[in-house]
Amino acid sequence: MSWFQKQFTLPSKSRGSYLITDEVVKQVPEIGQYKVGLLNLFVQHTSCALSLNENWDSDVREDMSDALDRIAPEDRKGNLYRHSAEGLDDMPAHIKSALVGASVSIPISNGKLATGTWQG
Repeated sequence: MSWFQKQFTLPSKSRGSYLITDEVVKQVPEIGQYKVGLLNLFVQHTSCALSLNENWDSDVREDMSDALDRIAPEDRKGNLYRHSAEGLDDMPAHIKSALVGASVSIPISNGKLATGTWQG
């Protein structure tokens, strides 16, 4: 049995929901060496999150972003949240990250991520 740990950085993007599966696979080519395994991804940021969701229809990503915006709206008037030192959009980002989570685990099978048909 073997395992490895690797740290990598993906380019920053503006607020939203993005499909990063292909970028992750490029950053971790070692996946191809494993017949059976588990990829654990963890984001080291308190206002960013990871989820495994539909990869076919980009409307799903937009709807997820819209739903999270309704749950944790930006504080345009400055009276919703106490923490506002880093901008009116910062506290909502922390809430969204806490709700969605900072990590995701994906099985590896025969050198590939074993995601469902529409997962990505």
